[in-house]
Amino acid sequence: MKFKKILPQFLTLLFIVLIFGFFTMNAQENMDTRGIEFGFGFLKQEASFDIQFSLIDYDGSRSYGRAYLVGLLNTLLVSFIGIVLCTLLGTVVGVARLSPNYLIRKTASFYIEFFRNIPLLLQIFFWYFAALRALPMPEDAPQILGSSFMTIKGFYTLAPIWNNFDIFFIALIFSLIIIFFFNRFAKKKQEEEGKQYPKFLISFGIFILIPAVTFLIGVDLSWSFPELKQLAKTSFTFEGGVGIPPELIALTLALTLYTATFIAENVRAGIQGVGKGQKEAAASIGLTPNQVLKLVIMPQALRIIIPPTTNQYLNLTKNSSLAAAIAYPDLVLVFAGTAMMQTGRAIEIVGITMATYLTISLVISVFMNWYNKRIAIQEK
Repeated sequence: MKFKKILPQFLTLLFIVLIFGFFTMNAQENMDTRGIEFGFGFLKQEASFDIQFSLIDYDGSRSYGRAYLVGLLNTLLVSFIGIVLCTLLGTVVGVARLSPNYLIRKTASFYIEFFRNIPLLLQIFFWYFAALRALPMPEDAPQILGSSFMTIKGFYTLAPIWNNFDIFFIALIFSLIIIFFFNRFAKKKQEEEGKQYPKFLISFGIFILIPAVTFLIGVDLSWSFPELKQLAKTSFTFEGGVGIPPELIALTLALTLYTATFIAENVRAGIQGVGKGQKEAAASIGLTPNQVLKLVIMPQALRIIIPPTTNQYLNLTKNSSLAAAIAYPDLVLVFAGTAMMQTGRAIEIVGITMATYLTISLVISVFMNWYNKRIAIQEK
């Protein structure tokens, strides 16, 4: 019996290996015929092209490996921002979808039906070519809150300049560790004695107070403000502060608004998956609507919400590759685009790019699966 179960799996695996081996040998023969060498030594060669937006130091004299790192960090940046924002927006809209208020409920429904039924690429084009292109030039941009400017060339705002940032960072990590153990303690007390602590307020206080103390022992923070500078007779830009390119803004907006619609439906389905009797029982013992949502509904709804939401996180990360359509320098545009055209190393570069996206997706999946198991309700 065991042999009959194992044999089909073994034959399937063997078939996959043979197919992979065939294509590998075929590619190797074609490369040998054309005199093309296979290898990753090109990553150390000079890239000889510039990248308009980078989180690390980069110029054309750096290597292709450095260019790959720039593209990877830009991809991770837009993916991280998009995941955070779409989670917050999707949760709010999902809860609003079930609101007893007619206007709120219908507004949330309209948002979901509108944004999820328009192709994502078209939404990216709208934000980049229509919305952001209508903004003023730097010399005509009005001030926002006295320190920021929203222009056709991007969003410019003040930037922090730290002194002894390492001390502040250590204090920040220390506060997060304290918050973690405090929340475990508060959860244990609630389960054993039914005693509730204001976890959010206490955690927020710890998060603010401990890092704030470091300013008394040497940490200093100043701000760099953007200032208008004239480059030519009709050309202006901002120096100082930090500039966020319009490509990043457009891509983030499109990914957030599009993905949030699906997360909102996941949240709605999760909340509706909790029995009505439990909501009524929680209300009957005097819990407020907010307490019912926080203590009774959401802990159970998360079991339904998290698995499909994980898929949306993966989709958002992979959809970020559409950035090449508006020239945002992500991994696909920088490495699988410019670098591949200059080097001709199609197999190596495509393989690295595929492996990178696979690794990012697996990391997200492993983390979300861990979190799903951690919050699972344990039966006694």
